[in-house]
Order: sequence, then structure tokens, then C-alpha cells
Amino acid sequence: TIDGRKGCELFLDNVQVGADAVLGEIGNALPALRYQQGRAIAAQCADALGSMDEACKLTLDYLKTRKQFGVPIGKFQVLQHRMVDMQTELEQATSMAILAATFADGEDNDDRRRILAAAKYICARAARKVAEEAIQLHGGIGMTWEYNLAHHAKRLVMIAHQFGDDDHHLKAYAKLMQVA
Repeated sequence: TIDGRKGCELFLDNVQVGADAVLGEIGNALPALRYQQGRAIAAQCADALGSMDEACKLTLDYLKTRKQFGVPIGKFQVLQHRMVDMQTELEQATSMAILAATFADGEDNDDRRRILAAAKYICARAARKVAEEAIQLHGGIGMTWEYNLAHHAKRLVMIAHQFGDDDHHLKAYAKLMQVA
């Protein structure tokens, strides 16, 4: 995968499972998969927080140490504003990840699905924004393999797309709001 983690494709052709080897109830797999996907989404939101936090820390440190025109670039107001925007995204994602965690093990209903869709939307959007801003504020060094930020940025992009991207979850949220 682009973030360096392992991945594979699994093809099952002509697989037959005897009734004695079936897990759960026959024909009732989708609700169980949907429930576990919700738990995975909550875990992904928490995973993203770690990388977003580290990306913010690396960026702040870089802004304090990199000098241009004889002063740290963090003294330039426009860069300070961009750093604040990154921190704001992180704080919003933190709130949503906490909310997702409180509902992850709850009963699978429209409220749970709506909250998890909202959390995934906010966290995916924040992950992409933090990754992009961190890379921009670092310049070329931000994407070199030797620098930790590149690994966090790639991880954040992957998280933003797994189990549905922000567009998918925004549509799911909107659909669930119409039901409410």
C-alpha cells in the first residue's frame, strides 16, 4: 500500500462451507459485517489522531527551527495561521473520534451509523487537510522517506480512503438524516 503496510487480494471461487462450519446465522452476515465495520471506523479515527498529532508536532518544530531571512519561518503570520488551521482540524477530529468510540460498541441502529459516518467524514477530511498542510509547510523535505512526516502523511491518506472516503460517509450521513 502507499503507506508501506501490507495488503493483498483474496479471491474465493467455488468455495463451499458445510453447515457445521458456518459462523453465525446463515444469511445474516451483512448486519454482523456492518457492525464490525463501524467498530473499525471508530478505531481508524483514533489511529488518524495519532498521525495527525505527530504531523502537527513535526510541523511546529520545523517552523520553529527552519530559518529564512535570518528568522524562524514560524515568525511569519501566514504560516502561524496555517498551523492554527491544522490544530483546529486535529481538535475537531479528536472530538469526533471520542464520540465514535462511545458508540462503536453500542447497538447497531441509525443513530450509531449516523454518528460513525459523521466521525469518519470529519476525521478523513481532517486527516487529508493536516497531511497536505504539513507537507506544504515543510516543503520538499516533507515527502522524503528519511523524514517521519512522509510516513504519517501517507498513512493519513490511506485512512481517509479505507472503509469509504469522506464523500461516501457524507452521503451516508445525509441519507440517515432524511430517515430521522
